[in-house]
Amino acid sequence: MTDIVLATKNNHKIKELNAMLSPYIAGKFVIISMEEAGFNGDMEESGTTFEENTRIKAETVCRATGLIAFADDSGLEVDALNGRPGIYSARYGGDDADYDKKIRLLLSEMENIADEKRTARFVSVFCCVYPNDGKCVMARGECEGIIIREKLGDGNFGYDPVFYYPPYGKTFAQMTTEEKNTVSHRGRAVEKFIKMLCLDK
Repeated sequence: MTDIVLATKNNHKIKELNAMLSPYIAGKFVIISMEEAGFNGDMEESGTTFEENTRIKAETVCRATGLIAFADDSGLEVDALNGRPGIYSARYGGDDADYDKKIRLLLSEMENIADEKRTARFVSVFCCVYPNDGKCVMARGECEGIIIREKLGDGNFGYDPVFYYPPYGKTFAQMTTEEKNTVSHRGRAVEKFIKMLCLDK
């Protein structure tokens, strides 16, 4: 079996991606962390889009390890904030800010936004880069929702407690992992990605 390196240091993301990808790649690929691949360098996210950043991360890890590298770049786009925090979602409020602080900042910025104008979406872009020929496979997934005025639920992570998904009548943080994976931005990106790699047959 062939190793695929997940190009992320986010343990929550590693766990979530592992759960999503493993059913499709079992018997063909083995997912390993950057640490297991012997990579502990930095991945400079200097792009201006999710697509650019995810490719930078995948190419950096692929070159350093000589292995297939899989990267995800994701974030929250809020319409009333002109798409912010967007690609800066993880650094919103400062590099050292935890998600409680990020959410407080988000709700503060949206304090005077009417309920009907609090639309937002989670975006996730996957990129897989191959070492031999530099082949790049990319897929994008989105999930539309609403930013509510206070946190609800304590599951999952990130901005999930204030991201309300109308079809389910609850926030991402109130969903089970299985429910979230079915409709989330990453879940939808996985579906496209698997089809592009022809692993769904």
